[in-house]
Amino acid sequence: MEQNIQNLPIDIQTSKLLDWLVDRRHCNLKWQSEVTVIREKINAAIQDMPENEEIKKLLSGSYIHYFHCLRIVEILRGTEASSKNIFGRYSSQRMKDWQEIVSLYEVDNIYLAETASLLSRNVSYEGPALRKQLAKAQQLQQELSRREGECQSSASDLRGRYYAACKQYGITGENVPRELQALVKDLPAFLDEVGMDAAKLEEQIKLYTAFTNFVCEWSEPVLPMLTFAQKRGNATFYEWRTGKVPTVVERPFVEEAAAETATDDTIDWGDFGKGADPQVVNSGITVEDGIDWGISLEPSSEDTGAGGIDWGDSEPAPIEIEIVDAGTDCPEGVARGEDALSILENSESRSQFIDELTELEVFLTQRVTEMGEEGDVVAMSQFQLAPSVIQGQSREHVREMLSEVQDLLGRLTSLRMQHLFMIQASPRYVERVSEVLRQKLKQADILVLKAATMVEKRKEALEEQSRLEPRVDLMAVCTRELQKQIEADISKKYHKRPVNLMGVNI
Repeated sequence: MEQNIQNLPIDIQTSKLLDWLVDRRHCNLKWQSEVTVIREKINAAIQDMPENEEIKKLLSGSYIHYFHCLRIVEILRGTEASSKNIFGRYSSQRMKDWQEIVSLYEVDNIYLAETASLLSRNVSYEGPALRKQLAKAQQLQQELSRREGECQSSASDLRGRYYAACKQYGITGENVPRELQALVKDLPAFLDEVGMDAAKLEEQIKLYTAFTNFVCEWSEPVLPMLTFAQKRGNATFYEWRTGKVPTVVERPFVEEAAAETATDDTIDWGDFGKGADPQVVNSGITVEDGIDWGISLEPSSEDTGAGGIDWGDSEPAPIEIEIVDAGTDCPEGVARGEDALSILENSESRSQFIDELTELEVFLTQRVTEMGEEGDVVAMSQFQLAPSVIQGQSREHVREMLSEVQDLLGRLTSLRMQHLFMIQASPRYVERVSEVLRQKLKQADILVLKAATMVEKRKEALEEQSRLEPRVDLMAVCTRELQKQIEADISKKYHKRPVNLMGVNI
C-alpha cells in the first residue's frame, strides 16, 4: 500500500503553486521581505565576477534566482579552487558572498516561494504579454500590407480615371490646359465639316416639309436653320441674321485666360445725353449674351417740363435716336463680335440647329416605325393623294436618311463637343477642368506616398517581430527549465514522488 502511494504523482496547478507551498508549511507568508535582503546581496555580488562565459550568460538579461546561484557556486568552485586554506575553506570573498546567498535562500525554503511566484508570473502574465505583442506585430504587418495594396490600387484607379477623362476630352493629359486650348483651335474646322455634311440633308428636309404640308397643311417654313445650313453650310451668324454675305469678318479675339469682366464700364455711351438730367432720361438696357444693345427711351408725364425732352416736332434740333438690331452697331457689311462667328459656333444658332436636327430625327424615327406597321391597302388609301416625294419612299431608304441625321446629331452633342463648346464660351472653364483633373493626379500621388509610409511601418513591425521572437523563445525555455527544477525540488521533499505542475503552456 505504501509503495502504491509512493508512485502516485502529485499534481499541482501552477497558478496555485505558491498557496499550495504555504498551506503545507514549506514556506511562510513573510518570504517577500526576506527576498528583498537577498536581492540586495545578489546585486552587490554580481559587481565582482570572474571572466566566465557561462556566468555571463546566466547574468545577461534574466532574473537571477536560487537555481542560478547554485550553478554560480559550482562554477566558482573551479575558478576559486586556489583560494582554499589549510582547513578546506574558501578565502575568496566571491565564494563567501554566493555561499551566503544560497544559505539565506534555503532558510524556510525562501527560494521555493520565490521561484514558484516567478513561474506563476511567467505563465500567467509575462509569457502571454510577450505573445500578445508578437501577435500584434504580425497582425499589424498584415493590416499594413492590406492598406498598402488599397493605396496602390486606389492610386492606380485615380490615374486610370484621369486618363479616361482625358480620353473623353480627346487629349493625352501631358499638358491639359495647352491641349484643351489646342482642341478649341481645331473646333472651327470641325464645325465647317459638319456644315458641309448638312448639305446632304436636302432630301430629309424636303420629305419633312412635304409631309407637314400634306398632313397638317402647314404653310409656315419648317426647319429654317437646317435649310439655311443645307444651302450655305456653316456660314456666319451675320449672313443668317441679315441674309447678306459680309464683306469683312472681324472675329472676336479671346485670350487664353481671359477674365469675365462684363460690367457697365465696358459700355461706350458716346455723346448721347450730355447735359440731360439723368433723372429724366430713362435708359432701359437689355444685355443678352453681351451683344443686344437695344435702347428704350419712354417719355413720362414729367418729361414735358423745362429741362426735359419734348417729343413733339417743335424742337428746333431734336436728338435723333436710331434703334438698331443686335450686332448692327457697326458699318454695313462688317461682321463683328458674335456676328462674326459661324452659325455652329454661335450658341444661339447652334442650339436652334441641334433642336431642328432633333425634330427631324424624331420625325424620321416615327416614319420608320409607321412604315413598318402599315399594310399595302392602308398605305394606298391614306397616301394616294400624297406628293410623289412621300409615296416614293421605302422604309430602308428612310432608315438611311435617319442614320445620316443621327450621325450629325451625335457629332454635335457628344460629351467631347459639349466640353469644347464650354471651353470656347468661357476660357476659365479650361482652368476649372485642369484643376479637377490635376486633383485626381494629386490624390494619386498622395496615395502613393501613403503606401510608402505603410511600407516603412510594416518594416518597423517586422523588426519588432524579430526582436520579440527570441524573447518569447527564451521565456519558454527558461519557464520549462524552472518548471523541471521546482518539480524535482518538491519531489525530494516527498521521497521522490513524481510531481507535475499543471497549466504551464508557454
